[in-house]
Amino acid sequence: MTVELDFGAVLASWPLLLVGVAWTLGLTAVSAVLGVLTGIAFAWARSEGPVLLQTVVGAYVELIRNTPFIVQLFFIFFGLPAAGFRLSPEVASVIAMVVNLSAYATEIVRAGIEATPRGQREAAISLALSPTQTFVYVVTPPALARIWPALVSQIIIVMLGSAVCGQISVPELTFATSLIQSRNFRSFEAFIIVAAIYLVLAFTVRRLLRWAGPRFVFGR
Repeated sequence: MTVELDFGAVLASWPLLLVGVAWTLGLTAVSAVLGVLTGIAFAWARSEGPVLLQTVVGAYVELIRNTPFIVQLFFIFFGLPAAGFRLSPEVASVIAMVVNLSAYATEIVRAGIEATPRGQREAAISLALSPTQTFVYVVTPPALARIWPALVSQIIIVMLGSAVCGQISVPELTFATSLIQSRNFRSFEAFIIVAAIYLVLAFTVRRLLRWAGPRFVFGR
């Protein structure tokens, strides 16, 4: 039996694919900023905060890192309404991605913080810097420089994980692809194309973040 491939039938719906790409990148951008900032704050809490705060954040990190992302997403979108919190699919997706990324970012950033030489902290104290100033200006930049490649990889993983957000009707890339193949029944071609698009997105976003980090995040 001969199988005839027709990629044109899928590519003819390029506006849907373009919208899906835009949603995927938008979700990733928002969750990356909020997730990394939250991760930095939680990393401080785990490394330098009071014991109670360390325990609470530690429990949060272990809970999120040991449960599937799709379960977290469904809990936020389907579970929270039972407690009176109704969220749109898009907002629920962002929250789930931020929650997931922040838990992993916490441990990644904490590793960078704990690798900071003690002499740098002592030098900051000798210059009469406050604990907050020491953490923000002395500890955090070199810590981010050390762990930036790992953090970028985690952001890419979260971007690829956004594919499950289509399960709650967010019009991201996988949702758009499923819609296209349901119309023309070209599932094989559709998912080959979407896999190629995800590959290009992952490569491009990784290169962009590695370029932007030394210039805009932690300095040269």
